[in-house]
Amino acid sequence: MRRDGVWRKSSRSGGEGNCVEVAAFVDAVGVRDSKDRGGPALSFTPASWVGFVQAARSGVLRSHR
Repeated sequence: MRRDGVWRKSSRSGGEGNCVEVAAFVDAVGVRDSKDRGGPALSFTPASWVGFVQAARSGVLRSHR
């Protein structure tokens, strides 16, 4: 996963330190833990990321706590 993109904190991240950062690249979308910026990152195709965001916004993906 590339590290040279512009990473931004998710607008849905809470203030408890459980934050993720997202970066858009030409061929991928990266997601990483904001507390471990040099650690592992996930990589998604732009199409799969759009599908994930749409599913999350529609309520298909709900937290089961």
